[in-house]
Amino acid sequence: MTTPDRPEDRPREGRPKPATPRLAPVGAARKAGLSPGSMVFIGERKLDRATIDLIRYHPDGVHERSDVPPERCSDLAREPGVSWFDVRGVHDVELIETLGRGFDLHPLTLEDLVNTTQRLKVETFPDYLFLVLKMITAGDDPNDPAALRIEHVSLVLGRTYVISFQEREGDVFDTVRARIRGGKGRIRTMGPDYLAHALIDAVVDHYFVALERIGDRIETLDNAILTDPKPEHVHEIHRLKREILRLRKAVWPLREAIGTLQRSEADQLRPDTALFWRDLHDHTVQILELVESLRDLLGGMHDTYLSSLSARMNDVMKTLTIIATVFIPLTFVAGIYGMNFERMPELAWRWGYPAVWTVMLMVGSGLILWFKRRGWF
Repeated sequence: MTTPDRPEDRPREGRPKPATPRLAPVGAARKAGLSPGSMVFIGERKLDRATIDLIRYHPDGVHERSDVPPERCSDLAREPGVSWFDVRGVHDVELIETLGRGFDLHPLTLEDLVNTTQRLKVETFPDYLFLVLKMITAGDDPNDPAALRIEHVSLVLGRTYVISFQEREGDVFDTVRARIRGGKGRIRTMGPDYLAHALIDAVVDHYFVALERIGDRIETLDNAILTDPKPEHVHEIHRLKREILRLRKAVWPLREAIGTLQRSEADQLRPDTALFWRDLHDHTVQILELVESLRDLLGGMHDTYLSSLSARMNDVMKTLTIIATVFIPLTFVAGIYGMNFERMPELAWRWGYPAVWTVMLMVGSGLILWFKRRGWF
């Protein structure tokens, strides 16, 4: 066993060695140089085992099944009703490949399914539509409610089925599942395109939740800066700017993607759902407007912080200036009578010491009263 040669290489006692920051996504190096359509998982593995859950529904009932084998999914999708296959764990390349083979998914689609860094987009194929988006939920830190957790989500929309691909357990689709199970609304009477709309709408609705959390944090931070600006407030402003930037990167291409779906003439999109896609597009535009507003607020907060510091500095300088101004004449008087001359008439006067104190107090009090009348403090 070798030991470190340099002292700075030896880990400190009781403290873990700091991790090296990762600049490139995991798996990107293995992907370099391969032909298009090569399946290489890019990202961080967030589950031990990938699973597929099925919800198949029609107006008269709902059938649910957990841990569906990937080779059985295509056969189950041919049964009556709308089938929703929820895949959790895109790190399992073999499972994704088997599933894609059953639904005849294009190799480029399979390549994008296992790449968690893929940007948002919509692609149209003869038998299905492929959509990539980002799901945003609250972070795991209870002390920082403004922290966001962004997860890669993909949707495949066929004529009788929808397949959703997620990185981990836990999502924003519980409301959609509840509507299907309870038969609420029109979801069980509509086709798979409406199910895809419902899933995307749930993702977009949680963008509003994330913006609300960030907005509350910005309001709290703004009040703190106005009352007692501190250096850590600047770090908080920059951190919130990064969260807003991440949110903007997720929403900006989504507006374009939903606009593409709204204008698409694909067979998988029925005319009776066109109005819902238009409403969803309006929501994305509204989110972008809120994001830009929060960005402007954060930019103004930095100026507010500097202005608050300047105002506090001015108050301190004003106080010091008043004190210095009051003591200038007093120092002058003390300096005169502190000279070491032998013949100074006042030095031999009996009341000289009290007289000097009286003059100094009168001068100091007079200056303070004059400053106060002029409103300087």
